[in-house]
Amino acid sequence: MAPTAAIQLSDPQEDLKTVIQRHSSALASQLQAHHLSTFPPNAEKGIRNFAPAETAKLLGITEGYLRQVATELPDDVSTTSSGGRRSYSVDAIHQLRKYLDAGARGNRRYLPWRTKDEQLQVVTVMNFKGGSGKTTTTAHLAQYLALKGYRILAIDLDPQASLSALFGHQPELDVGPNETLYGAIRYDDERRSAAEIVRATYIPDLHLIPGNLELMEFEHDTPKALMTRAPGDTLFFARIGQALSQVQNLYDVVVIDCPPQLGFLTMSALTAATSVLITVHPQMLDVMSMNQFLAMTGELLDEISRAGASSNYQWMKYLITRFEPSDGPQNQMVAFLRSIFGNHVLNHPMLKSTAISDAGLTNQTIFEIDRSQFTRSTYDRALESVEQVNAEIETLIKRAWGRGT
Repeated sequence: MAPTAAIQLSDPQEDLKTVIQRHSSALASQLQAHHLSTFPPNAEKGIRNFAPAETAKLLGITEGYLRQVATELPDDVSTTSSGGRRSYSVDAIHQLRKYLDAGARGNRRYLPWRTKDEQLQVVTVMNFKGGSGKTTTTAHLAQYLALKGYRILAIDLDPQASLSALFGHQPELDVGPNETLYGAIRYDDERRSAAEIVRATYIPDLHLIPGNLELMEFEHDTPKALMTRAPGDTLFFARIGQALSQVQNLYDVVVIDCPPQLGFLTMSALTAATSVLITVHPQMLDVMSMNQFLAMTGELLDEISRAGASSNYQWMKYLITRFEPSDGPQNQMVAFLRSIFGNHVLNHPMLKSTAISDAGLTNQTIFEIDRSQFTRSTYDRALESVEQVNAEIETLIKRAWGRGT
């Protein structure tokens, strides 16, 4: 017998609109049930504790020095497991970092915040084709930088809101009207300050502006706004930059997860960006799709530049995602891309890993999921890949600030 929640076969007389609406309702109901079973109403999404070796690496100190510093702070800075092993929460790591920075001598900095002379970095992560790991890349980049002590704002600009779900904010349940970036870039009198829609997360200094289907309203409103605009109105391509200017002093890096299409939202995100990260899966169909994406993006950027758009572009990189080192055709495709784009391709690819994909099944990242759920080698290989990619991006950000690496 089929389960009661199963979708029934379509009535031949049912039109397409009705079928789609019925399927949407059934799927939404089951997804909500899955979310409630994974994260009960009284539960809050969090992040695992970190072992001393991981904590010392994040802080940039030795384990011995970590033990010494930890004894100088309250007992709640670290916890001890049933096996007697000590670990540190993200809040404890944050306290340790502030304590170390307050006592630092010379040019040593444990809080790597940008100075007033260093420009806010806006990293726009994009791809035209789904399945390239765009959202996973965005989430890991935002979390990695926050764990390293930077002040991060992650923005979910994709109406599908997968990034929001990864951070524990279900678009259908937890994000209301005017609570996405649309609220700060809309054209009418209901526009809000970006500061009003920023949300804290379970990682200190990592904040989120969630997304949902409301973001599509910007695509619908913009043509009308262009036809009725008055002198002095901010055009669509400058609206995200204008919204970010309201909160720029609070952050070091903004990471934007763009929608997988070239619309007004994407064009505005590109105009606001200081750097662009394009994810690409090294398969022929994906690369052919990216070719069309690049051609259309170039043409659209040319159009809006004639309308007055300007950018603070500092770097653009391609990130190879879901890479399998043992796959011959993938290696050939990567070599092909490097021969064309040269050093615009990041040195480190993001490896395909069951640890990352399995973590995603429960809306978690590699930083959040417990190592014990995988074989040690599988987890360590995935974590090393994520850290290598994001350390390379961190180096690019520091270079943009003029810092030595």
